[in-house]
Amino acid sequence: MEDSLRKLPRPRLYEQVVERLRAYVTSERLGAGDRLPGERDLAARLGVSRASVAQAIVALEVQGLVETRHGGGIFLLRDTLDPEPATELLARRDRLPDVLDAREALETQLARLAALRRTEEDLAAMEEAMRYMRRQVDAGELPLEGDRRFHASVVTAAHSALLAAFYDQIRDAIAESRQESLRQPHRPAQSFADHQAVADAIRAGDGARAAAAMHRHVEHVSSVRLLSWQPRDD
Repeated sequence: MEDSLRKLPRPRLYEQVVERLRAYVTSERLGAGDRLPGERDLAARLGVSRASVAQAIVALEVQGLVETRHGGGIFLLRDTLDPEPATELLARRDRLPDVLDAREALETQLARLAALRRTEEDLAAMEEAMRYMRRQVDAGELPLEGDRRFHASVVTAAHSALLAAFYDQIRDAIAESRQESLRQPHRPAQSFADHQAVADAIRAGDGARAAAAMHRHVEHVSSVRLLSWQPRDD
């Protein structure tokens, strides 16, 4: 029987640094584009080692909340600094590879079939999804909805009931991987370009090119800081 009075886990030092930074951003009313104090300054003011500060900054980079610019400092990428608990990040890191494997196998085939089976109505829906995503990217938003609409239009254009059912079964996991990818710095614009390449191949009726374009897109989705994140226990 599980001991309900087991010892409480002690917060890692870098997690405490993250919480202090969150409070600092709120109290100073900082927002996207604002610069945080440097690592040396933060370490001195918080009374911790630079290693602990570096750990905290990496944890925030993994979540797409800050960006470290070589020779320029640490900058906020969002108007708020609301990090996820480390336990949730680690759990997602562990399941993400399986999700990406499934996306590679399923979505490349869907793209190939879409190029061979799409109708004019399918192409119109795909173009509307692209326009929606373009507006989100231009507005500086995370284009989660535009991305979702585009991939949904590819699924529809493939006209495969069974593959569509498979896709629907992992829809939530795909959405999680989508968010993880799009919150990487500069990723929304790259994702839009990837989608355009897939859409162009589908419109051209070139199944091999559509599958290859989707393969490259999933490779880009797979390139996230979270997968290489190895936090220490201190």
